[in-house]
Order: sequence, then structure tokens, then C-alpha cells
Amino acid sequence: MLQHAEAPLRQGAASETAESGTLEPGATLESSALVPGATVGPAGATLQAGATLPAGATLPAGATRTAEAAEVAEAAGASDPGTVEDLAHLLFDEERRERVHGEWRRLISGAAFAHRPGLTPAERTALSYERLRLVNDAVTGAGAAGAGAEVEALAYDARRLAALHEWTGFVDGGLCTLASIHYNLFLGSLLDHDGYRRDLSAYTAMEHTGTFLCTELAHGNDVTSLETVAVLDRETGGFVLHTPHPGARKFMPNTSLIGGPKTAVVAARLLIDGEDQGVFLFLTPLSDAEGHLPGIQVGALPDRTGTPVDHCLTAFDHVRLPREAMLEAAHGRLDKDGQLRSTLGNRRKRFLRSVGRVTMGKLCMSAGTLGMARAALAVAVRYAHHRQVGAPRAGERMPLTAHRSHHGRLLRSVATAYAMTFLHRSVLDRWDAHDPTDPAQREETERLIAVAKGWITWQARDITIEARERCGAQGLFPANGLSELPLNVEGGITAEGDNLVIWAKAAAELIFAGEAGPSSAPRGELTDLTFLRDLHACVERVWQTRARAALRGGPSGDPVGRWNETSGAALEMVAAHARLRAADALLTAVARATTPRARHLLEELTRLFLLHELRPHTGDLLAAGHLTPAHVESLHPTTESTIASLAPHLLPLVTAFDLPPAYLSTTPIANPDYLHRFDA
Repeated sequence: MLQHAEAPLRQGAASETAESGTLEPGATLESSALVPGATVGPAGATLQAGATLPAGATLPAGATRTAEAAEVAEAAGASDPGTVEDLAHLLFDEERRERVHGEWRRLISGAAFAHRPGLTPAERTALSYERLRLVNDAVTGAGAAGAGAEVEALAYDARRLAALHEWTGFVDGGLCTLASIHYNLFLGSLLDHDGYRRDLSAYTAMEHTGTFLCTELAHGNDVTSLETVAVLDRETGGFVLHTPHPGARKFMPNTSLIGGPKTAVVAARLLIDGEDQGVFLFLTPLSDAEGHLPGIQVGALPDRTGTPVDHCLTAFDHVRLPREAMLEAAHGRLDKDGQLRSTLGNRRKRFLRSVGRVTMGKLCMSAGTLGMARAALAVAVRYAHHRQVGAPRAGERMPLTAHRSHHGRLLRSVATAYAMTFLHRSVLDRWDAHDPTDPAQREETERLIAVAKGWITWQARDITIEARERCGAQGLFPANGLSELPLNVEGGITAEGDNLVIWAKAAAELIFAGEAGPSSAPRGELTDLTFLRDLHACVERVWQTRARAALRGGPSGDPVGRWNETSGAALEMVAAHARLRAADALLTAVARATTPRARHLLEELTRLFLLHELRPHTGDLLAAGHLTPAHVESLHPTTESTIASLAPHLLPLVTAFDLPPAYLSTTPIANPDYLHRFDA
């Protein structure tokens, strides 16, 4: 039986093999025995299930592969299915995989979630609302007894809620946005504010879709300065909700009549006897089956980039609300005399507690863009295997994956996508474990979530752009699932706290949060994962030291001037901190791998990630004595050898992203017959 090639095959060789016959289950050809474009096996040979070919190798004319072998090879590439399953097990929350991810993966496999060409923006928005109801049906069992409790449980379950975004984002960016608003910002806010006292059935059954109105036309990142007011009416005990001028109109909420009746949670400044008590949330019906309610003024905003959502400007003209409209909790309640009672004396802190669901929103935005990045890579890698280009010898063809210039860029993105995924899982672990009543734990956890959100969404943008470019003109067609992803990622970068703003806040805290860097000076070679990890810790220390010096040496009496001098180094420190957290999450995954092959692949991915991210910082590390000139000289060849080691496994690495076959089968360039998809 043919177990492996004993000697390298010449480019285009037709039948240089150890012996003729059948390549049986379990057999594999050494990738080192092949050059790109080599042809494996004798004419008439049969490749059976379980036997694999390395990237760039092809069977000769007359050779066949059984149907089962073709299916296995398509799914597993150069790795066995067990390795792919082990990687997927690690990527998708291990023993929690079915509970957290299973329902959403099955849901998007349905025909209702397939790409629909030719729709207008309004029709696409309406479709996103229809799909939101399908999500709700999946959660409730289509109206089964106790359905409301199931929806409330989803709003409380950070892991499942984030996973909902992870699986719907790449299918329908509008749905991802609507789900985040309804389940997290709207229902989550109600539940966090004495929600057990309210009848939420109209919202859990989606008789009314929930929306969240916070930012204003004149107040985005400075939303603490918002100007919508809710004035306590002492005669009725209720409130009068009002927009005092055009700049105070709520900016971008989904408040149109598309999607049916809607109710909002509105952030407004509470005025009691003319005194500003800070910003609180108010439950406000917006529309019913007949249209918008009296005093609710809604105007559509222009179409934006990415998947359309019914973004609007919304104002209130002395809208009367009942006493129970105010969302109350320990940070703010009105007593029977209409006096505010609060455990927090600071108005800013009361506001942040009121809109606390924005923190969970950061996890959701990270998850949505994470799913988009993985989907983009899965499509681009499959296309790279299917797309044949001219080979050096006349009349021969080879796949795009044979070229380092192509598979190298994809592999670097794949390594980053693994890092993003494991970082997100580790941040969710931290969120689940933290004590929200402990101010220090709460601050540290919220900062970690903000840092991760910025890094993951920015990396997702780079990856989706890279994947689109690697597919050339095919990537420009929405049917191929790539063209809108970078634009949808942009929404995640801005939503729930603009990345630069939340990183600036994290930077100000991390400057003196503790001493960055490894406990001892790192020593080792560039193949040593611990050494590479510690080098990244040294990079964080370099920038922390510079930020501290800049802050101390800045102009006295000028806080803006001092921060201007500091912010550049401080933001570099945050970026280094994010990379280090991602590296630690990758190393933890390596330790948890259950098969030697999966562990090896994760080690190589971790090495590639750390080497690639190290390149811009070699000057600083050399100056600090952490790297030698020999290290710097070896960085490129070490990176290239790592890419070469991973290249035969590119397809199984993205197969582990576990995209549903139904989704891939309807994405033309993800299939071998893509050349004929235009015929339809």
C-alpha cells in the first residue's frame, strides 16, 4: 500500500510514487515530499476515504477518489476529521458547545436565512425583522408555555446572547443589530431595573419590538451630556418627556414603522422641581398598529453603508408617561414623596449604572464581528482551494493555495481569528466569574471587555478586507458573502462605545494600574512560545513607561495638554495589552487540546500570531536588550517556516470554524462548482 512518497516529486510529475495501487484510509503523503503543483499517484489509482493530499497536490489523469474520500478531503484537508473536531470543540466552548452555539448554528442553516438578492433597503430591513421573530420563535419554542421565561433567560445569559450575534452577524448584519437592541439593550435594561415587577410578555412574545434611545444628534461619545428631559409632574406623579431642541433628537434608533409596533427605553435627564438628578431610563411606547403615537416625531435617516437598518431621528413633544415608566434600581428610585433615593451620590455613576447593558453590548459587538471574520476566512480559503491558476509548465493548473503570497496572508489572518476567538471566550469567562458588587472587580472586568472589543473589532475589519481581496472580483458580489462584511464590522467598531474612546479610557486607567511586563527578563529563541509571549509583555512595559513619563512631564495646569502628550504612548500600551491577553488565551487553548495533532496546530498558530505581531516592535526590544541582532535576523525565516508548516492545514483550520454546510452550499465561491453558479 502507498503510505508516503519516499522522494520529492518533480513539478508536474505524473506517476512518481513508492508503488502503484490504492491510497487507503489513514494513508497520507508527506507535504515535504511535494512541490506546489505536483501530481500524486499513478494513473488509475484510487484515493479512498481517510487518505489525504497536501495543499497544492493533485491526482493524475485517470486517478479517482471515492465520493466518501472527496467529502472527507473537502472537510478535513490535510488533517484527520478528529483533529478538526478537537479544534472546533475548543473554539466553541467545549462541553457548553451545544447549549451555547447549537441552536443558533441550526437556525441560520434554514432556508429563511439564505441570501436573497434584489431586495430594496426597506425590504431588507423588513426581512431582518422577520428573521428576528424567527430567532424569538427558536428561543420560545414558537409560543410554548413558559416562553417569556426563556426569553428573559437569554437576556441574562451572556454566553448564549453573545453567541447569537456570533452566528447571525455574517448571515444578516441587520438582524445582528436588531437582536442586540431588543434582547440586550431593551429587555436587558428592563430586567436589570426591577424587571420582575413588570409584565414583559408583550416584549418577550415580540408583540412589540424593543428599541433603545440614548445618543443624540449633538451627543454621541459625550452622551453623559444628553439633553432630552423627563420632568416630574407632581400633580400626576408621572413624567413629561421632551426634546428641547433639534440637537437633542435621538440619533439612529430603529424607530420606524417597519417591523411592527415598537416600545423604547429612552435615556433622559430627570428634572425634579427644576433640579437635574442625572440621566435615567424611561419605558416609552412609540407606535402601535395604526402608526406613531401622539408626540412621537420620527424621521428616517439616509441609507448608511452595510446591511440596512431603519435608523431614524426621534424627538418627543411633551409626551406624558406614567409614574411606572421610570426604570428604577438601587442606584436611583423615587420615594412616595417624589424624592430621589440613590446608593450612588455621583450623577455620572448613576448614569453609567443605568446604561450598564452597554458593557454586555460590547461583548455582543465583539462576537458579531468575530463571527464575520471567521466566515470570511472560511469562504476565502475554500475559494483558494477551488480556484485554479496557471502553473509553470504549459497546460498545467494549480490552486491559489500553492502560492505563499496567497496562503501566507490567509494563514496570518486565520491565526489572528483563533486568537480573537479564544480571547473572547476568556473575557466571557471573566465576566461570568466577576463579582459585580465589588467595585474593583467590576472596573477591571469592564475595562477588559472594552479593550477586547476594540482589538477584536479592529482585527475583524482587517480580516474581512483581506478575505475579500483574496477572492478578487468574486468577493465584490454580495451572493458570495464577503462584500458587506467590512462595512458591517464598521458598525461594530462604533456601536456600544467608539473603539478609540473606550481605549482612551482604558489607557488612562492602565497607566498606573500595575507594573506591566514579565517578572524576569525573557531569554530564549524565537521558536519558544513562552519567550515570544514574554517579549510582548516587554512591549507593553516599554509603552507604559513612556506613557508615565509623558504624563508626568506634561504641561502643568493643562489637563488636556498633558493627556495629548500622553495618549499616543498610552494607546500603544493598550494595544500591547490586548495582544498579550490574546496570546495568553491562545496558550491556554494549547494546553487544553486533547489530541497531539490539534495541540501541534495550535502551537504553530500561536507561534505565527506572536511572530507576526512582534515585527513592528523589534526596534524597541533590541534597544531594551530583550532581542539580539541574531533574533531580528531570524524573525523572517522563522515566520516563513511556521507558515510552511501550517500551509497544508489551511483548509482544516477554517473547517473547524464549523460554518453550516447549508450556508456554505449557497455561497457560490465556497463550492467546487462555482464556475457554473452564474448559469442560474
